[in-house]
Amino acid sequence: MRITEIVTKTAANSMINLSKSFLIATFSASLILVSGCSTTPRAKPANVTDRTSGSTSYEPAPPGYYRVKKGDTLARIALDHGQAPRDVAQWNSAANPSFNPNVIEVGDLILVKPPASAKVAKPVEKKAAPATDKADVPTTTPESAKADIVAEPGIRLSWPAKGKVTGEFNETNKGIDIAGKVGEPVLAASDGKVVYAGNSLRGYGNLVIVKHDNTYLTAYAHNSKLLVKEGDTVRKGQKIAEMGDTDTTAPKLHFELRVNGKPVNPTPYLQ
Repeated sequence: MRITEIVTKTAANSMINLSKSFLIATFSASLILVSGCSTTPRAKPANVTDRTSGSTSYEPAPPGYYRVKKGDTLARIALDHGQAPRDVAQWNSAANPSFNPNVIEVGDLILVKPPASAKVAKPVEKKAAPATDKADVPTTTPESAKADIVAEPGIRLSWPAKGKVTGEFNETNKGIDIAGKVGEPVLAASDGKVVYAGNSLRGYGNLVIVKHDNTYLTAYAHNSKLLVKEGDTVRKGQKIAEMGDTDTTAPKLHFELRVNGKPVNPTPYLQ
């Protein structure tokens, strides 16, 4: 009987050991499988090349062109070069049929000067001033008049809004700010043609840009309502918008004067 018991116990222990070995092997295999799965990275989006990081250097833009920088829009580029956004879009589309004015990237070259065959937005023609007898023309300029003229302006502007000037022209403010109330009238400072009416320029809110001639543009920003559209002809003193606080903290008109695309102090030009 004892021999039988010993054999039975030995067989039982062997079965138990086999079961344990099987369980250990199965568990180990499971761990290896899980470990293998956990080290497999999940699918990630394709790497996006940051073209705005500034790590890429570009050659200087050739004459008549502008190289796109971070934060640029076509409208801003056009404004900074004294051109109508529609004209700039047309020139570049003619030169490059695949050009998309709504998708420009850092490093792109944008044509900002009209080609020889291009037609630009024409300003309103002004009537010639009546001839003046030379005897009536003063030979000297009064000192008071000299004090008002900073850059010998070739255009005289009327005030675009009534209100207190709360922001003067300086290095960081490219125009003047006139405080007021939402809904107060914003007036065209001189005769011209609307070359932009929209809100795609960051920091300007609802904006109107009027081209007066091939040299002068005026810009009217932060409006609550625009009363003109691109292509409209406007007259000096005409209501073109209503004052507002779009893209700013308080109701005001931000008024800019651009001479060949460059911002200048509009105050000496205002009458």
